[in-house]
Amino acid sequence: MANPPETESPEKRVRARDLGLSLGRFKPGKHNAITDVEGVLVGHSTIIQGEGALTPGKGPVRTGVTAILPNRRDIFMERMTGGGFVLNGAGEVSGMTQLMEWGLVETPILLTNTMAVGAVSDAVARYMVEQNPGIGDEHDVIIPIVGECDDSFLNDISGRHVKREHVYEAIRSASEGPVAEGNVGGGTGMLTCDFKGGIGTASRKLPEALGGYTLGVLVMSNFGRMHNLRVGGLPVGEVLAEKFKHVPRRTQSYGSIIAVVATDAPLLNHQLNRLCKRVGLGIGRVGSYAAHGSGEIVVGFSTANIIPRRTQKMVYKLKILLDQRLDPLYEAVMEATEEAILNAICMATSMTGVNGNFVPALPLEEIRRFVTASRPLFTPARKRSGEGGTPTPTPGPASGAAPGSPPGAPPGPKVRLSESSFPQPTRPAPDDSEDSSSGGTSGT
Repeated sequence: MANPPETESPEKRVRARDLGLSLGRFKPGKHNAITDVEGVLVGHSTIIQGEGALTPGKGPVRTGVTAILPNRRDIFMERMTGGGFVLNGAGEVSGMTQLMEWGLVETPILLTNTMAVGAVSDAVARYMVEQNPGIGDEHDVIIPIVGECDDSFLNDISGRHVKREHVYEAIRSASEGPVAEGNVGGGTGMLTCDFKGGIGTASRKLPEALGGYTLGVLVMSNFGRMHNLRVGGLPVGEVLAEKFKHVPRRTQSYGSIIAVVATDAPLLNHQLNRLCKRVGLGIGRVGSYAAHGSGEIVVGFSTANIIPRRTQKMVYKLKILLDQRLDPLYEAVMEATEEAILNAICMATSMTGVNGNFVPALPLEEIRRFVTASRPLFTPARKRSGEGGTPTPTPGPASGAAPGSPPGAPPGPKVRLSESSFPQPTRPAPDDSEDSSSGGTSGT
């Protein structure tokens, strides 16, 4: 095992936002977590045992299970609209075929390692039958939604150490409020861009003028190469790759990422599918190019409508958001995905696993210095020009002259520009949250 770099001395781990990063224009929810969507619960079961050489079946073990309960504990009888998206399919989410066909979520969503999918699915099925004895008789059978990533660089994955009791622990410990991140649950043995990764989450709360909806993302992040890593848009991976070049890295696995999106916006299946597609944009912001052997798979659901198993007249009503109101949610899910991944990396600590394989934690102090040094580049020109001053305008063509014309040239033809021709703001306009007349009211 290579010795960790000197910068890998223990340091306090903080979430990405605490590093002073610019992570989008929308504000996070109370806990900046998927649990900010009312009714969504998250629980973990973490398994860390042994050290040294790999002995299949005995360890070392660095793995676990994470459970997301979409509406507290009764998702079987009170189903929700769901959807998904596969950016690259070298991975698996069991139950996704039915999810995409029916557009319904009717089981908890579990995240674990690749070789534990069967055991976790079996345990969830057993748990749900205990809670709903009519499954398979009075009611339909179920196919639990279970996502996986490969943690074999650190974990005795073929030993299949995830058991029924771990799944039950993750489900029963699921709660509202802050969510543990980094080396926990299904993310215990995961990597991201050659640094320690794992579980991360983030949320966004839209202004009332844009609907006032809450959206949250939780990821099990296990993808990428160090030189591609971007933190808040900054190419820190290119700098850190040289510093960590002597630390051995995994070479046999591309890794993967599973993302779960929750929102209280009233969306149909096709709208959730489209929302899940935009998660891929957030993953790309951090440095993924969806490698050939990587799996980027997204599952999403809306808590706004309950789909009962039966009604008296076999009819139920839904609230539905107009498609043209989806853009703010697209932007929000991209922001939340990027921040969730960064939270996973920032909160994870260094770990040594099978055969002494070592994965360093992201050096946060170096990220802080990088952010501080880069901040002047992103300061608005009016602030850089001096206190209360304004930048000197650059001489240009006379009013009405065509762009690029020499001084004194005759006016060019009048051109009507579309709205998209003008620079778009990177921060909310003042009336986004104050004047509902500018953005309309939430659709139903």
